Amino acid sequence: MAKLTLNADREVIEQAKRLAAERRTSVSALFSRFIRALGDGHDKGRTIGRLARRASGVVKLPKGKSHKDVLGDSLRDKYGL
Repeated sequence: MAKLTLNADREVIEQAKRLAAERRTSVSALFSRFIRALGDGHDKGRTIGRLARRASGVVKLPKGKSHKDVLGDSLRDKYGL
């Protein structure tokens, strides 16, 4: 794997570290997924749609909840499960 050095404001660096820690991953892995998502839309063989790409980052998840938790809550509210 090749090494890349980036320069960013201290605030951006701290935010990247915080986001990576919350997702239990590294800043490098977070950056790689971000670039792949922005690039051709392929992430491990899956494509991301134009609407999903535009909506990415629009919603901030509640602390301690994953996207699956939020989706499950919404479905339970809608269908009374």
